[in-house]
Amino acid sequence: MPLTTLTTKGQVTIPKEVRDALNLEKGDRIEIIVTKNREAVIRPVSKKVDDIYCKLKKPGRKIVGIEEMDSMIKKRMWEKSV
Repeated sequence: MPLTTLTTKGQVTIPKEVRDALNLEKGDRIEIIVTKNREAVIRPVSKKVDDIYCKLKKPGRKIVGIEEMDSMIKKRMWEKSV
């Protein structure tokens, strides 16, 4: 069982074994949940493009190009300014 030490600044280093098991990399964010039994659960919250690919796809939704998106944004901004 990996152990770590709390520093005087309240920081801990997550042992490599745990980082590897959770697929954590530099810059990833984690969530620490404290249970009723005063136990801490560490859960990664960072999402990579591969993790969310196609999550926003809705059947029947029209595919729109960048030019059309830009045009619609300009139109909306103009409508809000009038």
